[in-house]
Amino acid sequence: MTNKQHIIERFVSYVQIDTQSDPKSNTTPSTEKQWVLARKLAGELREMGMSEVELDQNSYVMATLPANVAHKVPVIGFISHFDTSPDFSGTNVNPRITEDYDGGDIVLNEEKNIILSPEYFEDLAQYKGQTIITTDGTTLLGADDKAGITEIMTALQYLLDNPEIPHGKIRICFTPDEEIGRGAHKFDVEKFGAQWAYTMDGSQVGELEFENFNAARAVVKVQGKSVHPGYAKDKMVNSMYIAQDFINSLPRLETPEHTEDRQGFFHLSSIKGDVEQTQLEYIIRDHDKKHFQARKEMMLDLKNEICTQYGSECIEIELKDQYANMREKIEPAMHIVDIAEEAMRAVNIEPIIKPIRGGTDGAQLSYKGLPCPNIFAGGHNFHGKYEYIPVESMQKAAEVIVKIAELTSRRYQ
Repeated sequence: MTNKQHIIERFVSYVQIDTQSDPKSNTTPSTEKQWVLARKLAGELREMGMSEVELDQNSYVMATLPANVAHKVPVIGFISHFDTSPDFSGTNVNPRITEDYDGGDIVLNEEKNIILSPEYFEDLAQYKGQTIITTDGTTLLGADDKAGITEIMTALQYLLDNPEIPHGKIRICFTPDEEIGRGAHKFDVEKFGAQWAYTMDGSQVGELEFENFNAARAVVKVQGKSVHPGYAKDKMVNSMYIAQDFINSLPRLETPEHTEDRQGFFHLSSIKGDVEQTQLEYIIRDHDKKHFQARKEMMLDLKNEICTQYGSECIEIELKDQYANMREKIEPAMHIVDIAEEAMRAVNIEPIIKPIRGGTDGAQLSYKGLPCPNIFAGGHNFHGKYEYIPVESMQKAAEVIVKIAELTSRRYQ
């Protein structure tokens, strides 16, 4: 359906633009460099003949593919983000292309001995014979989520070039700052005007997700008393020891490295401290709403317990919910998942329905009134130097987008 070389050229042109977001910034987008790709995408959409192309003051790119059928069809949307993770450098991305992958090790960087091996990354072996795009071992790749953008653009071009394929009105949006949890914050759902949408932001071929973590952030501030160690008896209170008690009192096996599937966790992401004050930063995750609430209450109960030992003001906890499980918003509209499943099977893909162990713009958008499941974009090992994507996976994702558009039109004939 889609030209492999065109997909490669489009994808490479996107990932070579540094769009790393910055969680410390208060602007939208959080970095000026995100504007570079936003403007490029708006220009390409206009050139290909899309309607209502708009780049707003916050760097959200929206556009419309008008319906080509006379009957009434719900407006649907496709969404991807163009920022890359602040976890790893996205500057001077130099993609490496391995054609007809032989199933063995891929040397990313000979000088630094950085090797992408199927012995460690088992998923790689399933792509033998395909064209693999990797990093050069010094940056991330940016398939998260420039692959999604590539797939949406490819599908739009295909629909424009093949008007015999029936479809209703299609809206698309490319967003900034998803990687720092803000991709949906200034998304104008009313202006977007779709009845439902799909984020193209998953991993391996077949992934279809409509369930994600409930999420919260906790900042634990531990207050001690610093006294000269030579005269500290019965006077010094070492905040680091209190923090250690707090850490060790949470369930040790309910952490990311010991959990999977629908199991929730407490994740200590940062610790900074000295005798006088120590600060812990946690993220709290659980798919189950009751379990999620219980985790937050456990933290507060633990704080009270430790304060009875060290003093009522020794610990402060700031808890803030980040996003919620979109399942309760998707279940009343499960036909949108059914259409995606049918589309995948129509292009010979077996759907892999599983919960997202993370967050998604789709979760926030679902709670803003736009039900929004997540579909695979094809990449692996996101946010690091071992990131890679098979070109054939991007081709498949573009085919799924086209088929969803067609099936939605036919369903409402």
